[in-house]
Amino acid sequence: MKVLLYTEGLKTVGKSGLGKAIKHQQKALEYENIEYTLDPKDDYDILHINTYFPKSYFLAKKAKKKGKKIVYHAHSTEEDFKDGFIFCRQISPLFKKWLIKCYSLGDVIVTPTPYSKRLLEGYKGLENKKIYAISNGIEIEFFKKDKKLGEKFRKDYNIKKDEKVIIGIGLYIERKGIVDFVELAKRLPEYKFIWFGYSPLAAATKPVRDAVNTKLDNLTFAGYVERDVIRGAMNGCDLYLFPTLEETEGIPIIEACACETDAIIRDIPIFEGWLEDGKNVHKAKDVDEFEKKIKDFFNKKIKSVAKHSYKLAEERDLKNVGKQLKEVYESIYKED
Repeated sequence: MKVLLYTEGLKTVGKSGLGKAIKHQQKALEYENIEYTLDPKDDYDILHINTYFPKSYFLAKKAKKKGKKIVYHAHSTEEDFKDGFIFCRQISPLFKKWLIKCYSLGDVIVTPTPYSKRLLEGYKGLENKKIYAISNGIEIEFFKKDKKLGEKFRKDYNIKKDEKVIIGIGLYIERKGIVDFVELAKRLPEYKFIWFGYSPLAAATKPVRDAVNTKLDNLTFAGYVERDVIRGAMNGCDLYLFPTLEETEGIPIIEACACETDAIIRDIPIFEGWLEDGKNVHKAKDVDEFEKKIKDFFNKKIKSVAKHSYKLAEERDLKNVGKQLKEVYESIYKED
C-alpha cells in the first residue's frame, strides 16, 4: 500500500497552518512505516489530497478514472474562509460549492475535528460521505516545556525579567482575531504583546491593515518565524492569546498545551468538548472579556491551568494520528 500525499502549491502554503499540517502528515505516516510519495508521477494505490485548487481537482478526477482510492482532506470550510482575506465574505457561497465539488471526489473525507465534521455533514452533496475526524496533530517530543528555551526567547526579544509577555500566532487575516489582539495591546500598555505570523497586507481587509500598521511601544509584529522560535515563545511567554473567530482545529493551541503554557482563547464552537474553561484553558467571548481575563490572570484572580493541558496535547501526538490514518487507508484499500 503506497500513498501519494498531494499538496498543490506547497511552496505557497508552506508557511501557513496547512503547510504545517502537511509536514505532520508525512511524520505521522513515517511512524507507521506507511510508504508514501509526494510525486504525482510515481505509482501509488491511494491518493491523499490536501488542497482544493484546480490541479488538485483534476488530479483527483484522473485518479478516480484509473480506479485509485481517494482520501480528500478537508482542511477548509466555508465558515473558516469567510473572514479571511479581502472579498472572501462576498465569494464564500461560490467557494462552498467548489469545496463540495472537490471533496465529493473522495472515497472518504478526513477533517481535523468533530466540529468541522459536523459542518461538512451539513453540506448538501456530502451527506452520504464517510467523514473521519482526525487531528492534524503535533510532534509532542518537539513541543514540550523547556525553561532554557523560554529564557533564550526572552533574551532574543529583549524582554526584561519582570515584563509580562502575551503572544499571538496567525496570518494577517481577520478570522485570526488580530484586530482584537491589537485593541488589547492598546488597552493594556503595561503588558508586552508579540504577534507571530505573516501574509501580504495587500490581500488583507482594511481593519487588518489598520491593525498591523498600528504603532505602539508594547506591540511587536515579529513576522513569519520557524517553529523553533514558536517553541521558545510558547515557553518564554506568560500567556498565549488565541482570539480566533473560526477554526477547523487550531494547531497553536495544542502546541501551547504541550508546552504547558497558559492560554486564553475565544469561546467559539470549535473548542467545545475538549478545551474547557477554567480546566485546561480560559475562555472569553469578546474583547472586553479578554481584557478582564488577562487582568484577572496577572492579578491572580483566576488560576493557572497550564499543568492540566498536557494530556490534551498527548492525545493529538503524531504517533496517534499515524495509527488513525492507517486505519482509514486500510479500510478503503481493502474495499473491492
